[in-house]
Amino acid sequence: MSANRELLAAAYAGFKSRRLEEVLALMSLNVDWPNGQGGGREIGRDAVRAYWTRQWAAIDPHVEPVGMKERADGRVAVDVHQVVKDMEGNVLVDQMVVHVYRIDEGLIGRMDIE
Repeated sequence: MSANRELLAAAYAGFKSRRLEEVLALMSLNVDWPNGQGGGREIGRDAVRAYWTRQWAAIDPHVEPVGMKERADGRVAVDVHQVVKDMEGNVLVDQMVVHVYRIDEGLIGRMDIE
């Protein structure tokens, strides 16, 4: 498995277990992250921390990577099964999405949702 794939596998495992600081340590200090809940972008680890903290208080998102492909431009596309539940356990979203990552010097620099 390539270093990029190992990095992303560790990030998904940490997110799944809600090990926030462990996942943030895999990101560049100025990571550029999409705000899938409210729109816009979160810039920097502190902004991502605050976003995920708000998100996890309001909904219960689960993302399971089912495939990864390294693109010719160096980015990594991850096919993801996403299930989002409300705090009572009711399913709000059950869909496939693609997360696309740019890795900068061994850390996650940017993520986009396609």
